[in-house]
Amino acid sequence: MKTYLVGGAVRDKLLDYPFHERDWVVVGARPEDLLKQDFQQVGKDFPVFLHPKSKEEYALARTERKSGAGYHGFVCDFSPDITLEDDLSRRDLTINAMAEDDNGDIIDPYGGMSDLNNHLLRHVSPAFSEDPLRILRVARFAARYAHLGFTVAEETQDLMRTMSDNGELSTIAAERIWVELCKALKEKSPAAFFTVLLDCRALHALFPLWPPALNTSILDSLARAADLNLDADIRFAIACSGLNADHCKTLCGELRASNSAAWLAERFASNIPLPNLSKSEDWLALLEAFDFARRPQHLEAFVAAAKLLLPKEDRLGQLQLAATALQDIKPAEFIAQGFKGPKLGGALRAEKIRRLGELGCGA
Repeated sequence: MKTYLVGGAVRDKLLDYPFHERDWVVVGARPEDLLKQDFQQVGKDFPVFLHPKSKEEYALARTERKSGAGYHGFVCDFSPDITLEDDLSRRDLTINAMAEDDNGDIIDPYGGMSDLNNHLLRHVSPAFSEDPLRILRVARFAARYAHLGFTVAEETQDLMRTMSDNGELSTIAAERIWVELCKALKEKSPAAFFTVLLDCRALHALFPLWPPALNTSILDSLARAADLNLDADIRFAIACSGLNADHCKTLCGELRASNSAAWLAERFASNIPLPNLSKSEDWLALLEAFDFARRPQHLEAFVAAAKLLLPKEDRLGQLQLAATALQDIKPAEFIAQGFKGPKLGGALRAEKIRRLGELGCGA
């Protein structure tokens, strides 16, 4: 029985890139061999074990063969005579198909080191096409490493185009797509995720409403949002800002987007570019759309991102000033004057509109 460090930890060590998890492959063992050493089994169909002390994941070396449609349609073999090379051959990219032994030596049967040095994301074998989820993974790795100069190999991009056109992307569960998207949005170059998916027509196949609304300006704004370390919900909202309100709502539903991400994205789609603000009531409606009184951080997020999308829009700074001014209006002062019930609400609204008028927000 031999154990090897594999996958992302090996890749990122060689890149001198930060990583937080280590995965291991065990060659020449059966499940009972690890159980006898107090490993805890956490997978039934894919025998994965947790180390009794480090709690790191140890997987038995395995091979796969296609048995049906989609990314679940595989039958796996975990027999102890499966070699390390057999196990590495089933991986998606060559840079993920390297291993390190106990002596620190790198086992690289598929040219991962060369592709690492040449900054290429290249598939290991034609078996890549058997799992459509790998298209999203490649796009996510592009988002992670684009700032280092990594690009998708031409033959891999061609293969992904063929896969996108054959209809099997529809077998991926929306929840799984959302997971990959969220991970990509948090990377250094989230725009690269969309660029790869647009180039290989995967985004067209998955969400045909989205590609026409992802122009260069939006992708550039998404890149700047990452530079500013704006959070993932804001980045998603920027990516949705070119959609109309109905299309955005449809997309968020199809993606099974989180409530917080969908809430912000739908408001971006409804208010980019800024709506007509000719009256104080219009300004108040926009502020209330972002629930500025209870959740001022949402308006702050909108203003920060909208400045990237609409750099010449001078009303954005005024919008933030208006929100600050309205925060000073205290219901207790009106209650002390005898207002209550609907009259209290009416008085508060009238005062907000008056204040906005004083600030030059509308007539």
